[in-house]
Order: sequence, then C-alpha cells, then structure tokens
Amino acid sequence: MDAGWDIEAQVVVIGFGAAGACAALEAAAAGCRVLVLDRFTGGGATALSGGVVYAGGGTAQQRAAGVSDTAEAMFAYLRTEAGDVMPERTLRDFCDGSVAMVAWLEGHGVPFEGSLCPDKTSYPTNRHYLYYSGSEVSARDIAPPAPRGHRARGRGTSGGVLYARLAQAARRAGVQVAGQTTAVRLVTAGGRVTGVECRSLRGAPGWARAAHRALSRLARKPYLYAPKLGRALHRPVGWLEGRYARPLLIGAERGVVIAAGGFAANRAMLREHAPSARGTLPLATPGDDGAGIRLGTGAGAATALLSRVSIWRFLTPPPALLRGVLVDADGKRICDESRYGAALGDAIAGRGGRAWLLADAATIEAARRQVRGTTLWFQRLQAWYLLRAGKVSAPTAAGVAARAGVDPAGLMATLAAYTAVAAAPPQARTDPLGKPAELLRPQDQPPFSLIDVSIRPRLLHPAPVLTLGGLVADPGTGQVLRADGTAIGGLYAAGRSAVGLCSASYVSGLSIADCVFSGRRAGRHAAVLSRGATPGPPAVLSRGATPGPPAVLSRGATPGPPVVP
Repeated sequence: MDAGWDIEAQVVVIGFGAAGACAALEAAAAGCRVLVLDRFTGGGATALSGGVVYAGGGTAQQRAAGVSDTAEAMFAYLRTEAGDVMPERTLRDFCDGSVAMVAWLEGHGVPFEGSLCPDKTSYPTNRHYLYYSGSEVSARDIAPPAPRGHRARGRGTSGGVLYARLAQAARRAGVQVAGQTTAVRLVTAGGRVTGVECRSLRGAPGWARAAHRALSRLARKPYLYAPKLGRALHRPVGWLEGRYARPLLIGAERGVVIAAGGFAANRAMLREHAPSARGTLPLATPGDDGAGIRLGTGAGAATALLSRVSIWRFLTPPPALLRGVLVDADGKRICDESRYGAALGDAIAGRGGRAWLLADAATIEAARRQVRGTTLWFQRLQAWYLLRAGKVSAPTAAGVAARAGVDPAGLMATLAAYTAVAAAPPQARTDPLGKPAELLRPQDQPPFSLIDVSIRPRLLHPAPVLTLGGLVADPGTGQVLRADGTAIGGLYAAGRSAVGLCSASYVSGLSIADCVFSGRRAGRHAAVLSRGATPGPPAVLSRGATPGPPAVLSRGATPGPPVVP
C-alpha cells in the first residue's frame, strides 16, 4: 500500500456499535487485518438500546418456550412490514438464516433466554426475554403469529450486554479499535475508496483523552432522555476534539465499511428530510449525527428513504389499556389498538399527531393494578403519568370529550359502534380494524377517561423517533451504490447508515437484527471480494492536506490494547 498512510489495515470499519462489531468479526474471520474507528469509545445506540434481536423460524429460545414458528411464517409477516424496500430474496435470506444468526450471536457470548412474556408490552420486565415485539397477532390472517423479540439477557435495558459481548468477541478475534477517532472524509483513487481521513485524539495529552472519554460517557444517557441537557453536557467534548484532535490518514487495502448509525441526533437533517419528526424525542446518541451518511455521499453515494422515520407511541404496559379505544380529535377511531407502537405512531402522525385513548372505569382500575408487575422503572413513570396527570375524566362520554377537546358526537358514535362489536358473543366478535377478539371489551362503565397519547414534547411521555433511511447499498453484498446503480469500489454500508430491512417499517428488534445481518454481509464481502486485488495508485488527500506524523499503529508496529467500551 501507499507508504503515506499513518495506519494501514485491510478492512476499516467506521463505527463500533452492533453493525460495526459484526462487520469486524466477519472480516477478521476471513483472515483480514481489521481496524475499527469510533468517535468515542464504542457502543453507539446499540449499547443504550433494549438489546432486542428480531428472530424466528424455530430458534432455541422459541422451542424452549413451547412456541411453534417457521421461516415461512416469519417471511410472510415481515413482508407486510418491509414492503418492497428489500428484494424478496434478501428478506428470505434473512428469515431462513434467522435461527443460525441467533446461534452465531450466542457463539460470540450474547446471552438469550426462552422465558415468554404473557402480555403484550413495549418491552418485557427482567422476568421475560422472549415476547411479541411487533404486530404479529394483529396480522394473524396473514401468517401464524409467534413471539420473535429475543431480548439479550440482562437487567434493565440490555443493549449494553449485547454490545459488550460483541465488542469482547471482536477483541478476541484480533480486531484493533481506534477510539476517539473521527472519520471526516473517504480517500479515493481511480474511483475506488482506498482509505479514510480522520481526526484523532491519539496524540493528545492524557488529561484531554481522559476528559473526552468521561464527558462523552456522561452525556450519553441525558442525550437520550433529556436532549437539551445532553447537548449541554456534550459541548466540552466537541471543544476537546476541536482543540486537540490531529489528522490521521488510514489506508484500507480491501474495503471500508460505514456503520456509523443514523441521523436522529442531527436536528438540521431531521428538519430537512423528516419534518414529521417534529415534537419527538430522538432515539440517538451524539454519534447518530448522520456523519456516516455524509461520508458516503461525499464519495458519490446515493441515498434513499431519508424521510422515513419510526415514531413510537406505545399504549402498554400496563396491558389492560389495550381494551381502550384510540381516537383522533374528531372522535373517530384510528386503528387496531393492539398494533406495535411504531405502527400506532405512524397512524397518529397521519391524523395530525393528536390522539386519545378512551377507557372506562373498569379498564383504568385494571391498568392501575397491573402497573407494578408489568413495568420497568422508566415504563412505570410513564404509566403512572398517563393514569393520573395524563388524562381527563367525566361521568359521560360526551362530557369527557368536551373536557379533552374531542368532538363529542364523533366520540359517542365511535363508542357505540365499538361497544356493539365488543358486547357480541366471543365467536361473533369481529373488529373491522382487526383487533383480536380477546382484547375487545365494552367501555361502558363510568366515569370515562381520555388519556392524551398525542405526539408532542413531554418529559414523562415523549414519542421517541428513529431514522430508517440512509445510503443505498447492494442488497446482496452491502456495497454502496451511486445514483446510476453502479457500485463504489471498496465501500460498504450497514446498520442505520444504510437502507435496510427495517427502512419501510420498524418493529422492535428489527433494527439490531438488521445491524447483525447487514454488518456480517458487509464485513464478509469487504474482506473477500477484493482478496488478491491490486491496490490502486497512491491516493492524494483533497485540499492539499498533509498527513500528520506516523501513529503508533504504523506498519510493523505492535498494536496496543483495544479500546474497552
């Protein structure tokens, strides 16, 4: 390779979350020298997620729970969610390989368990690790439903466990990690990506590196739950990077994989591409700023579906609330209340973002009894808010409509139609919107309540948003494509930096599952497709930039210990 590189590797991965770790593992398994770059110390959104992997077709965990499932049933359901964003062959490959994917994760130390959650929920408690994480039950006419949300075993939101085990596996495989290193531009030669121009704190004073590490970790959770506070805590991190980061030029002999997350933390990109996300809570870390997508477009890549976002509005836990009736400002019913939270969010956004759940006294009382046993701490706060401050009540349906600002006539007509269906004999209960018969209950016991589940900024009941679009990648290889459909040599993308399995519609666990699927695919092809290829001519940095002094990992040097997340 060109002697001007500060560091050389055969495969360079940008981003060390689930997608980046899986890409690195596969490239290392193919015998490549792999270097992973991360602006911080790794983890990304994966480490702060629920750690749910969407999988089915008869996994060991499903079998342990007594669940019957097939890859064909999984495909039939996901086809309704994924639409035509991915070719049928790609989706079939994902479903057919689902059992092996979970086994692969387990082989790298990720723990799963087949303890089945008995209730429909947004996220199970620490007693359960397998659950219905999508709208499978509502789609039972399309395919036999099965729980496919495989939550990594760990207390609380267990994404940290999933990420830590993948990171440990990557280190064991010999993957080197350059933390506190930001990729700023892809280096190209002869139409092929040959390296990455970075800015790194590798040569910064020890105190600056330690402060950057501590402050970036301190800001991560506030950034997720209280964005204004998180942004304030993160400003010193940016200052340290601006003051002490130095140029670093990294060569990639075989390929570069972009796995740097989405752009939910970039308010300007959200305003430009996804204005429907206004009033939501970005489900993102500071690294989800669209930098990976911009790296790709800077090298000529095409993008797609940047307007697609997943807005979450969960009605559960507690599960009793699924008996209620979801209505808009006109009092008209919105959709099947038992559908997955992202589907509810889409439906509510389509009605102007305003929505209420009508529940009678019996439903409210049942929900209150369920709160403690069906929630984790963050769900408990939201449940108590909704059941107390988040609702208005009145002795009549017309009265509660007037209090909430909902059209009384419309609400009363909706309630009458719903009650007629719910009061029918079980065998005759057929909801026109598809709600399962076992969840249909008459809402006829006063007082009546309207719980405000609108999409708007609220501290205790925010509507999280996740970006779904990104770089266009070949569905068979993960290689990044130009607008004319031609491939950019040496460049691959995975996870939320790319259009993927969940870019049309999201269900819990499908994003991490896609990170695993697309990350492994990109890592394999970056390592194998270019094997034996002759490197192109020496690359030249744009704008006449001069590479900095050789870094510790220069050719022939002994690598230091990988970054510990």
